[in-house]
Amino acid sequence: MGQRAESAGVRLFVRVLPVLLIVAGVCFDLVTPANYTASPLFSAAPLIAAPFFSTAATVRIGIISVAVVVGLRIYNRETLTVVSLSELFTVVTVVVLAVFINVVIRRSGEQLASARVIAETAQRAVLPQPADRIGGLHIAARYEAAQAGAFIGGDLFAVQETPYGVRLVVGDVRGKGLDAVEAVAVVIGAFREAAEQESTLEGVALRLERALAREGRRRDGLDAFEGFTTAVLGEIPRGLGVVRLVNRGHPEPLMLHADGALDALAPTSPALPLGMAELGSWPDRADTWPLPAGSTLLFYTDGLSEARDKAGVFYDPVGRLRGRIFPGPDALLDALTDDVRLHTGGGSTDDMALLAVGRPGDGQPERRLTVDIVRHSP
Repeated sequence: MGQRAESAGVRLFVRVLPVLLIVAGVCFDLVTPANYTASPLFSAAPLIAAPFFSTAATVRIGIISVAVVVGLRIYNRETLTVVSLSELFTVVTVVVLAVFINVVIRRSGEQLASARVIAETAQRAVLPQPADRIGGLHIAARYEAAQAGAFIGGDLFAVQETPYGVRLVVGDVRGKGLDAVEAVAVVIGAFREAAEQESTLEGVALRLERALAREGRRRDGLDAFEGFTTAVLGEIPRGLGVVRLVNRGHPEPLMLHADGALDALAPTSPALPLGMAELGSWPDRADTWPLPAGSTLLFYTDGLSEARDKAGVFYDPVGRLRGRIFPGPDALLDALTDDVRLHTGGGSTDDMALLAVGRPGDGQPERRLTVDIVRHSP
């Protein structure tokens, strides 16, 4: 609330500043001798309006400045003196310059807005919002850009119902911009196909690895393409009450239990990110975890865990969420994004993708289940 009030106060001050300058110029001219001029104040008014006001408003401020100068010269009976004509010429010149600056800024802003719309459309095309219910599970997803108005990034998520249950992927492609969006498209496209066809989660991971390698070769090497992607793949089979995970160098998912308990689902065997097979290749092994009724899985990218406050302290999702109970995935992500903004003071240096998957329960806190890791091999 304090930041919003401060921002609103700044905007109000900027809007009234040109008028205040003109009023100050009139007062200065009336109380000072004739050889003193207030032309800097009358010239400053349209210049300040140029970057913040519309073209029409800038023109109006300019006309008011010129009219006031002419009116004061008539009032002082100095219409044809060298000083008065020089002052009028200066103000008129600055007004023309201010209008020109305004037009240039407006055109640049329109081009930037157009580029952002194109970027947002491209990203939404490859990263559609998942449905609220998939395979009997409650789903919520958020994509938080690091900067307001920025939509391009390399974070990704996808959820899909398959013959093997609900499968999902959350990942982070190296890099930014349109190249990152292209890489996201490759990963999401490969996942959509593999999730339907591969009988194991390890097989899906292998297909994603091959897709990135194939795209890298097509672009004459991985350096010409976004070369690696951290990702976690998940599978929730129907009716078994478990979740299987393959983690390829990605932040650990969190399991929030109905009673407020929390578990970090660390992989048994750490693995390299996707797209780095040339550095070493080991068979993927999926870890299997119990998924009790009423629990919620939280998947996120490092934009969450690496968000810093003014002192440089990283955001700790485990510490912030442990002991808290949320009515559903949407409420969890709403609270989490608000808490991150509070922690960072409203600013962040990296995009953040969040995916929450809730298994419906009876609405009552249940006893916490002991988590035993079960190795699932292909």
